[in-house]
Amino acid sequence: MITRPGQTGWQTILADLSLILFMITASALSVAEGPDPRARSQPPPPKPAPPASIAASLQAEPVGLWRDAPGAPPLGQWLADQGRDPRLRLSVVVRYAPAPGAREAALDHAAMLARMAGARAQGARLVIEPGLPAGASVALGYDREQP
Repeated sequence: MITRPGQTGWQTILADLSLILFMITASALSVAEGPDPRARSQPPPPKPAPPASIAASLQAEPVGLWRDAPGAPPLGQWLADQGRDPRLRLSVVVRYAPAPGAREAALDHAAMLARMAGARAQGARLVIEPGLPAGASVALGYDREQP
């Protein structure tokens, strides 16, 4: 762009207006009444405790799924065939039909599956819930919380 002496661009005008706005704001703040000086000598009131946050457990789409069904390989063998990635989390889900003693049996079944998984069950998610169809499944997913 060719400039001639005595001509100014829109950028200069905008900069001038910005400076004027800054000086007006600074002037208004200097004469504004501030907080009561006596209030500074008192300690601030305690902040209320934040409410406890309740969030659902993070659960990714499974990359591997094993079901406790006839013809399925043993859980230990299935896990040996799966990838070993520290981000993978084992999720054991056991559903039971509402009946007397069914919940305790489901707890025992989940514990047995965790023992069968061995070291891979370290930090596993165990879910025991009433529901149909009753049975057990084990899933591997990239949903381990990172420290």
